[in-house]
Amino acid sequence: MKKLNEIRVGILGIPVSRILFLIVVDVVSILIASFLSLYVRYEFQLMEVPSHFWEGILKAYIPNVVITLIVFHIFHLYNSVWRYASDTEVVNAILAVVICAAMQPVIFWLLDTYEPRSYPFFYGMFLAIFSCGVRFSYRVLRMLQKRRLDKTGAVVRRQVMIVGAGASGSAILKEIESSGFLSHKVACFIDDNVNCQGKYLRGVPIVGGREVIMESVEKYAIDEIIIAIPSASRAKLKPIVEICKETGCRIRILPGMYQLINGEVNVSQLREVQIEDLLGRDPIEVNVDEILGYVKDKVVLVTGGGGSIGSELCRQIATHSPKQLVILDIYENNAYEIQQELKQKHPELNLVVLIASVRNTDRMDKIFATYRPDIVYHAAAHKHVPLMEDSPNEAIKNNVFGTWKTAMAADKYGTKKFVLISTDKAVNPTNIMGASKRICEMVIQSMNRKSKTEYVAVRFGNVLGSNGSVVPLFKKQIEEGGPVTVTHPDIIRYFMTIPEAVSLVLQAGAYAKGGEIFVLDMGEPMKILDLAKNLIKLSGYRVDEDIQIVFTGLRPGEKMYEELLMNEEGLKETANKMIYIGKPIEYDDALFGKQLEELREASSDETSDIRAMVKSIVSTYTYETKKD
Repeated sequence: MKKLNEIRVGILGIPVSRILFLIVVDVVSILIASFLSLYVRYEFQLMEVPSHFWEGILKAYIPNVVITLIVFHIFHLYNSVWRYASDTEVVNAILAVVICAAMQPVIFWLLDTYEPRSYPFFYGMFLAIFSCGVRFSYRVLRMLQKRRLDKTGAVVRRQVMIVGAGASGSAILKEIESSGFLSHKVACFIDDNVNCQGKYLRGVPIVGGREVIMESVEKYAIDEIIIAIPSASRAKLKPIVEICKETGCRIRILPGMYQLINGEVNVSQLREVQIEDLLGRDPIEVNVDEILGYVKDKVVLVTGGGGSIGSELCRQIATHSPKQLVILDIYENNAYEIQQELKQKHPELNLVVLIASVRNTDRMDKIFATYRPDIVYHAAAHKHVPLMEDSPNEAIKNNVFGTWKTAMAADKYGTKKFVLISTDKAVNPTNIMGASKRICEMVIQSMNRKSKTEYVAVRFGNVLGSNGSVVPLFKKQIEEGGPVTVTHPDIIRYFMTIPEAVSLVLQAGAYAKGGEIFVLDMGEPMKILDLAKNLIKLSGYRVDEDIQIVFTGLRPGEKMYEELLMNEEGLKETANKMIYIGKPIEYDDALFGKQLEELREASSDETSDIRAMVKSIVSTYTYETKKD
C-alpha cells in the first residue's frame, strides 16, 4: 500500500499517471507535428510529398522522441502544476519547443537525410499547439466552468474591488482566480494612473481613479475593497482609506513593501484596515545599526516590562542581541505572558523575569547588585489619569519615588544609560499623573548633573492600542453594540503606535548624552470624535444609525488638548527628523532634593494636601480644589 501511494504521488507531488499521460501526448504530438509539417508545406497535397521525406521523418522519430522528452524534462514541463500556470510556465514551454525545432536540422544531418527548409518552423508550431495546448487546456476548462457557475448562480461570490492595478493587485487577482477556496470575484480595479484607466488587467476593467470609487461600488455591487498599494506611504493611503470607509464595504489592505520584496503578495497577507492607517503620517523610522550598536552584548533591564510599552521594548531589544535581558514587573500575569512569548521566539536569549516593585528600595538594590544592568528602560508607572486623581498619593509613591529609587540604584551600580518613559501630560499638567511624570523628568535631570550615568526622558503622546487606551475601549463598546462614549466633541490628542513609541525610546538611547528630554514630532493631532467615527465605520457600521456616540463630559484632570513641550523648553533637531530634544530647564538641585524628601514623607503619611506640595515643585501644574 505504501509503495502504491508513492507511485501515485510521483515527482514533486505530481501523480505518475499524469506524467505518463503527458509523455504519451508528447510522443503522439511529435508524430502528428512531423506529418502536418510536410502536409502543410506541400499545400495539403499528400501525393505531392516526396517519399524520401516520409522516410526521413520515420528515421528521425525515435531520436526526436528521446531529445524532446529530455528537453521537456529540463524545462519542467512534466512536473509543473498547470492549473496554476503562470508566465514562467509559458516561457519554459515556448523555449523547450523552440529548442526542439532548432534541433531538427541537426538530427537529420546526423542521420544523413534532410527535410524542406520550412520544416523546422512548421514542426515547432504544431508541436507547440499540441503539447502546450493539452497542458493549458485544464486551466481554460476550469476557468470556463467557474464562469458558468457564476452565471447560473450555483456559487455566490463576494464582489471585490481592488485599489491598485500594479504588480500587487495583479498578484491578488491571480490568486483569487486560481484558488478554488476563495469565494470572491474581482469586479473592477481602481488606479489613479490615467494611462491604466479604461484598460483591462487579466480581463478585469480598470474603471478609473479614486474619484469613481463610490459610484463603482454601487455599479458593481461591491462587497469588499482590497487596497493593494504596498509601496504607498501612510500619508498617501489616508485619503484613499477615507473614501473607502464611507462605502460601507469591508476593507482590507496589503501591509507593506517588504511583502513585495519577499514575494509574499497573496490573499493571506491581507489585513483589516486599522485606525493607524488614518493617522495621516508615515511610521517612525529608526537607524537599526545605531540601536544595535549600543544594545548588543549589553545587560538590559526593563521595568514595567509586562506592560504595553515595556513588553514591546522587550520584543525589539530581544532582536538586537543583548547579553542579557532582565524584565521586571509587579504584575505577574503580564510578566509571564511576555516571558513565554520571548522564550518561544528567541530560545537563544539570556532572559531573566523578576517580580518586584520599583518602590521597594532593598529589592531594587539587590536586583542592580546582582545583574549590573548597562542600560535601564524605566517604563514602570501608574498612568490612568482618572484613577490617579482619586489616589494621588499612589501616583507620587509609584511614579516619583519608584523612578527615584531606580535611578539611584542605576547610579550606585554603574549603569551607563537610563531612559525614562514620560508623557505629553507632563507639560503644563492639569492632573496628578502628569504632574508626577514631570517630577520624574526633574529627578532624572537632577541625577544626570551629579552622576556618570546618562539619564534621559522620552516624551510620548497617546499610544494606540495600549492597555487602557481609548481605541480598545471604543472597540469593546462597538462590539457590544454601543454607545461609544466620548468625553467632549472638541477634545484632541496626539497619537502614535506602540512600535513607534518603542522605536523612539530605542533611538533616544542611541542619541543620549545625558539630561535630554526627547520629543516626537507626531504631526497633526486627531479629534477623539473623529477617531470614534472612523472606528465605527471601519467596523462596518453607520454612525448614529447602527452605533450611537454619547458625550459624557471631561473627566477630572482631563485637558482639551495635550502639549509636547513647555514654553521654557527649546527644540533642537536630531539626525532623525521626527525626533527633537527639549533643552533642560534649570532649577535648584538642593531645593529640589529638600522638596522631594518632604513629598516622600507626605505621601507616606497619606496627606490630603499632596497636590499643593506638587504644585510647589511643578509651577506649571494647575488643578481644581476638591470640595468636601
